[in-house]
Amino acid sequence: MKIDVLTLFPEMFTGVFQSSILGKASDKGLVSFQTVNFRDYAHNKHNTVDDYPYGGGGGMVLKAEPVFLAVEALTAGDGEAPRVILMCPQGETFNQAKAEELAKQERLIFICGHYEGYDERIREHLVTDELSIGDYVLTGGEIPAMAVIDSVVRLLPGVLGNESSAQTDSFSTGLLEYPHYTRPAKFRDWEVPPVLLSGHHSQIEAWRRKQSLYRTFKRRPDLIRPERLNDEERQWLEEWQANEQD
Repeated sequence: MKIDVLTLFPEMFTGVFQSSILGKASDKGLVSFQTVNFRDYAHNKHNTVDDYPYGGGGGMVLKAEPVFLAVEALTAGDGEAPRVILMCPQGETFNQAKAEELAKQERLIFICGHYEGYDERIREHLVTDELSIGDYVLTGGEIPAMAVIDSVVRLLPGVLGNESSAQTDSFSTGLLEYPHYTRPAKFRDWEVPPVLLSGHHSQIEAWRRKQSLYRTFKRRPDLIRPERLNDEERQWLEEWQANEQD
């Protein structure tokens, strides 16, 4: 996968792209990163990329021209047009399903804004996706872009040491992930659930499935889709709901 990031602050990405999982993925040749300062495409005396909004109002608005020129320079000669993602509080809320969708792409271009907002023509005629990481406002799109990129890259084949890790992550199954334990089996007065030490894989799998559903029931019941549950899982859910009402 090739990932390009348009930003006024490319230095913010240096450590992120060179460290941890993203750095290892890059070293393996599984992904390549490029940051582009779209100020370099501002063809005016002071290389300005923003201006006052028509109609008045507070704040400054990112101009269309430098952003269009930067994306066009990146995609010149390309065959199929890549996904161009605008990081924006007004965008679709990013989730695991979207990460899995984007992980199937060969190339992604992210646009990180600052100031009051974007010239609307960027939204209407350039981007393919608008993404938000939550209902709050940050000073720019760089941190949201980092979060999305990390979430997407870790899903690429070969990036994680254990391919099953991503498959059992929270939200990948539609539910929150089950609890994890490691050595020692007893820490202070807290012991690991005996079933995990039993060696019975079918029992362990059933325990994890039940714990995953229960954790979702307690913390994020909005994620549960009863039609996706089997008979045993629906029975567990009904029992927990009955206990909650008692």
